[in-house]
Amino acid sequence: MKSKPLVLTAVMLGLGGLCVGSQALAQAKPEDTELWKPVPAVVTPAKEAGGAPSDAIVLFDGGDLKEWVATQDKSAAGWTVADGVLTVDKTRGNIETRRSFRDYQLHLEWRIPADITGSGQARGNSGVFLASTGPGDRGYELQVLDPYQNPTYVNGQAASLYKQHPPLVNAGRKPGEWQVYDVVWRAPVFGPDGALVSPATATVLHNGVLVQDNAAFAGETVYIGKPPSRPFTSAPIKLQAHGDPSAPISFRNIWVRELPPRS
Repeated sequence: MKSKPLVLTAVMLGLGGLCVGSQALAQAKPEDTELWKPVPAVVTPAKEAGGAPSDAIVLFDGGDLKEWVATQDKSAAGWTVADGVLTVDKTRGNIETRRSFRDYQLHLEWRIPADITGSGQARGNSGVFLASTGPGDRGYELQVLDPYQNPTYVNGQAASLYKQHPPLVNAGRKPGEWQVYDVVWRAPVFGPDGALVSPATATVLHNGVLVQDNAAFAGETVYIGKPPSRPFTSAPIKLQAHGDPSAPISFRNIWVRELPPRS
């Protein structure tokens, strides 16, 4: 007999909670969760695959190299341009953009020659330095290398963040076919005292496949040893003229979109 009021009370409490929830839902309005400002800027996408959107800075579209200089002495970039394609000239050294960038989205296409020779790291070696922080090969490197049936150490294969992060998968095409990199680069953040606050990161799609997922750099790329972290605010993007003896690499359709710094 005594248990019935307890059951009734529990039911009544449950109904009461439901009523309160229903009242709160009735008082809420759709516009309470709607944002109208700021209105996103309009960006017109490219009409063709690989083309630059309307807010991009075109770094190479098959014409001249006015956006590039030689890394060593900042003279005119001396690589070969023919038939809309930019090809590495190893005798002229690395080239880099005239402009410096901080955070950005980058698109570029590259090709290993169909008649490539050699193996491992001596098979179409080059690189994209997402931030060129000094002469020579100082910076943060995204590896370019023949990815097709070419065994090498995995943190040095194509689409690796060189000597730091192997790609999640090998999405490479055969030599002679064009490869595509789409990159979101976030520069490292340093405090007033020069101490690292947050590391550089890169998200990379290779031929449309995610291969680096917001991967954090331990510091600048080095061949041997611990990666250093040196403060900088912005830096050029660099293409590497590697000294391996195989045939030179080609590039095309290179553009960049500057992004607001991460908060």
